[in-house]
Amino acid sequence: MTTSSIKMNRQAMVSFLQTEFPQYVGEVCEVEEDYSLLRQPIDQTHLRPGGTVSGPTLMALADVALYVAILSKIGPVALAVTTDFTIHFLNKPRADRAIMAKASLLKQGKRLVIGEVALYSEGETDLVAHVVATYSVPPAPTAS
Repeated sequence: MTTSSIKMNRQAMVSFLQTEFPQYVGEVCEVEEDYSLLRQPIDQTHLRPGGTVSGPTLMALADVALYVAILSKIGPVALAVTTDFTIHFLNKPRADRAIMAKASLLKQGKRLVIGEVALYSEGETDLVAHVVATYSVPPAPTAS
């Protein structure tokens, strides 16, 4: 029998984000042991000239998706922060569909966590972007 290493499930994550990160208005769809899946509905505020989803919208979604994947492993550490973020825009996203972000962890160290995020238009299989990012996790408080 294996035990799950999830420290925050979907319900706990939604509650945490509402309190600590209320500017995120997308949906946390899944929080599993090896990934998180987020959904960002798209409206006119997310579009850039040419009728495509803006890069900042995609980057913000990817960043939050990785944050969720990391916190599911380490618990509610609000001050975990992005230290490196690389995005490759691959295909034009659909402006009439939500954007999905599936984040998974590649390496988890004591202070740094590296992960990747696949972004795609809901219902499509082709990636619209691929992200690799690193987060810095603050040291655990020491007992006095």
